[in-house]
Amino acid sequence: MIKIVKLITIAIVLFIMVGLVFPTWTPRINGNNSISTLKQIQINGTGHEVMIRGADKRNPIVIFVHGGPGCSEIPYVRKYQKWLENHFTIVHYDQRGSGKSYHFTEDYSNLSTDLLVDDLLALTDYVREKFDQEKVLLIGHSFGTYIGMQAAAKAPDKFAAYIGIGQVSDHVKSELDSLEYSIDQAELAGNLKDVKKLEQLRGSIENGEMLTPRNLVRKYGGAARLINDNMDYYKGFLLNPEYNLLDVVRFLKGISVSQNVLLAEEAHHNITTIVDKINIPCYFVMGKFDYMTSVHAAKEYYEALEAPVKKFVLFEKSAHYPQFEEKELFAEWLNTTWNQLSVQ
Repeated sequence: MIKIVKLITIAIVLFIMVGLVFPTWTPRINGNNSISTLKQIQINGTGHEVMIRGADKRNPIVIFVHGGPGCSEIPYVRKYQKWLENHFTIVHYDQRGSGKSYHFTEDYSNLSTDLLVDDLLALTDYVREKFDQEKVLLIGHSFGTYIGMQAAAKAPDKFAAYIGIGQVSDHVKSELDSLEYSIDQAELAGNLKDVKKLEQLRGSIENGEMLTPRNLVRKYGGAARLINDNMDYYKGFLLNPEYNLLDVVRFLKGISVSQNVLLAEEAHHNITTIVDKINIPCYFVMGKFDYMTSVHAAKEYYEALEAPVKKFVLFEKSAHYPQFEEKELFAEWLNTTWNQLSVQ
């Protein structure tokens, strides 16, 4: 019996060790002109993990800027972008200090949104040169819209258009919308304990000192309706080849060094006051039930924003992830929108 236990223990240790260092990759896409790469690239003085996938390298380029902060979508995003890969060359990257771009020996004391904006612009130049294309389509999600909006405003010549999914806006207005929604839903469900907890946080939320608890926003359907976004991460970490166990450690460490700093910056420097005009076509894509980044606050921002072309697109069945929750409809919309941009 003792020998069996020892053998099992050794097997578990070996499994963990292999999992920690197992090489990572992204599956191949069939086709003579396809691309499917996952590798570290030196951008703006540090290594960034970049995943590029597409059926034809001549297709238009889309750069996705992930949210969080620190929440790379590389571990699971292939699940939702197969159709997009047939029509676009899709670029995902782990931001500085996030996911596989977190380096244990690196100093992140200077981490700021300005630095992340410069990183994004450097990445944009890299893919423009690599694929010999003048402009790319820029898509931010959640906190990634805070980075994406600033990049698009700073260097509009690099981008064909900007799309903000789960667009951030006035911080306090958005959080108060989240609070009221969560209280209303908790009351309807008869969860008076949740109601009491949320009411006790009102003052801190009104002062911009904290977020409406995301576990409660999620509990009452303000995060996702048609997918389980947390389960996507768990399955991606365990089953997909883009991340190994060491990368999961990097992911968690990255969140610990980035979220508090960057969320505080976003809370005290509203995007509505930083970017009030953008000189390229601009689209806000929101889920009707989004209370992670309030759809109502985003609409107010949209109304005040100046742009040569702007559209507010509402997905009726989604919350914070319309690009995943209604992936077929989103893919159809994106392709149609690109075709319209191409003839302008």
